[in-house]
Amino acid sequence: MDIKASKQRFGIIGNNPLLNRAIKVALQVAKTDISVLISGESGTGKETIPQIIHQNSDRKHNNYIAVNCGAIPEGTIDSELFGHEKGAFTGANETRKGYFEAANNGTIFLDEIGELPLSSQVRLLRILENGEYIKVGSSKSQKTNVRIIAATNINMLENVKKGKFREDLYYRLNTISIQLPPLRKRKDDINLLFRKFANDFAEKYSTPPIELAKDAAELLQNYYWPGNVRQLKNFVAQISVIEKERTISFENLKSHLPENISTTPAIFNDEEKADISEREILYKVLFDMKKDLRDLKKITYNIINDSQNDSSKDSSKDIFNEIKDAPVNEITKEQNIIEIEENLSLMQQEKKLIIKALNKHKDRRKDAAKELGISERTLYRKIKEFEI
Repeated sequence: MDIKASKQRFGIIGNNPLLNRAIKVALQVAKTDISVLISGESGTGKETIPQIIHQNSDRKHNNYIAVNCGAIPEGTIDSELFGHEKGAFTGANETRKGYFEAANNGTIFLDEIGELPLSSQVRLLRILENGEYIKVGSSKSQKTNVRIIAATNINMLENVKKGKFREDLYYRLNTISIQLPPLRKRKDDINLLFRKFANDFAEKYSTPPIELAKDAAELLQNYYWPGNVRQLKNFVAQISVIEKERTISFENLKSHLPENISTTPAIFNDEEKADISEREILYKVLFDMKKDLRDLKKITYNIINDSQNDSSKDSSKDIFNEIKDAPVNEITKEQNIIEIEENLSLMQQEKKLIIKALNKHKDRRKDAAKELGISERTLYRKIKEFEI
């Protein structure tokens, strides 16, 4: 089965290269028994990739079981996954098969794997290493032959660093990594998905499908969609019911979009936003420094030219060539060293840039932050940090 056939079979809409790559990798690993870790934000459709892998594998005629690790209480998850013996705990009135026993010779999909308790992680690692597990309340080891595919919407390496997830288990699960892109990185697919969901809703309830005016389509495409495809689908259902007009205008669409989420560029958590803003400032500083150095070289070259007579022009050019290749704080002219005491500390340059922006806008932080290309909150933190 190729990418196009997989999309048709599993109802995947879109032609984004990142999406196509994820499907391609899934098809390539399907015939193996290698463990796969799928990562991506909530609502990106991670649950479809394990189905593609299973249906294109030699296990396709055996059980496929999907388990949401975050939805099972910690006290019962071992029983759910590995089964239990009669009398193992209060309420265990009979022996029960776990998911790993039920999925023998098939595939098990562990969604939200990052929520798995540490005690359960030890049991899972044993299955990955030798296919063995022990039921709750039993001392007898059992075997299972199962393909494990896991998914997460969190940063697993951060969980490893914090001691919330076993490092050895992470690397065993992450033999092959598949990353699903968020909807904001699939902008060209957004309107395709909108039309698909609108037509599905119209067919289900026998109503004309909603359409978007041109400017409304652009607004939809530029919205952040924190809930990704799942949010878009629910959004289409919502306005299909509420709006009487079948052509949705810009204003109508805007009125339904949550106001607390920006419709322009990506939104990250505070730490990520701060990191990006600081990088932007540093880029500005570096570009300014580069320009200053070019200007300095030009001025130095002119000074040398003016101070030499016509007969020494060639030597002046040689001196300039030496200057061009020399370290930025050292210029040699006729064996005399001119020290350019230019403080190139990025922090000091950053501070100067902030002061310059504040002076330009008469201490109006909002305008200064806009000029610097950072958030007002980041600017306020920098002002405190530099004691401006």
